[in-house]
Amino acid sequence: MTSRQRVLETLAHRQADRIPVDFWAESSVADGLIAALKLPDREALLRHFHVDLRYFNGPALKPSDQGPQGHEGISYDHWGVARSSSTVTGTRRDGTSYEWTYKHLHKAPLAEAASVPDIERHAWPKAEMWDFSGVRDACQAVRDSGFAVVAGADRLDRTALLKPAMYLRGTEQFMADLVLEPELAEAILQHIAAHYLDYNRRFFEAAGGTIDIFFMGDDMGTQSSTWVSPAMYRRFFKRPFAAYCELAHRFGAKTMYHTCGRVTPLVGEFVDSGLDILQSLQPVAMGAELATIKREFGHVLCFQGGIDIQNVLPKGTPQQVRQHVQATAKLLGPGGGYIFGTAHNILPDVPLENVLALFDAYQEFGTY
Repeated sequence: MTSRQRVLETLAHRQADRIPVDFWAESSVADGLIAALKLPDREALLRHFHVDLRYFNGPALKPSDQGPQGHEGISYDHWGVARSSSTVTGTRRDGTSYEWTYKHLHKAPLAEAASVPDIERHAWPKAEMWDFSGVRDACQAVRDSGFAVVAGADRLDRTALLKPAMYLRGTEQFMADLVLEPELAEAILQHIAAHYLDYNRRFFEAAGGTIDIFFMGDDMGTQSSTWVSPAMYRRFFKRPFAAYCELAHRFGAKTMYHTCGRVTPLVGEFVDSGLDILQSLQPVAMGAELATIKREFGHVLCFQGGIDIQNVLPKGTPQQVRQHVQATAKLLGPGGGYIFGTAHNILPDVPLENVLALFDAYQEFGTY
């Protein structure tokens, strides 16, 4: 059974020869693993860990549409959002030190908008800014190698609703808009959805049916709750999210949605909108509710994730990592419909021995 066959069998809610494996890690973690294992490149690393999915990050922006370059450590994306670099340092459980640098919101371009016309005047990105010419060849090459093709664009243009709205408006201001200025919130979300629907249509057309899984990423939950109530989700987010799913299905792709946090109250809304795979399953936030959503929705919804990056991987022992994988496989694996994966990227605070224990445990406990 090829990796792609294994994934497709799993997504049909059938037990394959084993649970498929995915790999999410910060680039510095992947580079460290490549060096430690004396491997030539990232593809060799994925094969070493028996990873079944390959991510295609989508077309590149045309050189003429790269946007302002920024200055003094400030960069701008194609939405006009300004970001600055932040660095985190610390010590791993095994006593080794780590450093992690990421981009943090510096300035939201719509923070001062006071009316719908202000929203309309923003320089919204257009789908023709991207070069789609190499999409089909890139996806077909993955298929020809026997792996499942996951297409979702890079993190700054991954199909979403809430996160880009927060970046554009500012988190606190946008959450206030949903209650106090709903016409502003709706105008922002309409522009975001219109862009992604146009971009994704061109993406799917260029791919020519070579995409297996269409990957979206948003964060609708916090550690203890959802950002919005189910009623507010239905008013502002459900219709465009359903449109994202319908478009992907029209081109033969399954839909996968990343969302951190405790999103249990919204899972039924996701399913009703056409979602096929729920990703993250953040165990610290969802806890025993993982068993509930598996029981209630496992016949129609697949799952990816569920491996804890907050406590077990960075702070546990290799044996605790092994036990955690075993328990997760027992909970989510029966009947198919589950892909091994961490709840988010493996971060540099995770000791090397725990990463190796994780992928060994995937093989040990993933066989049906």
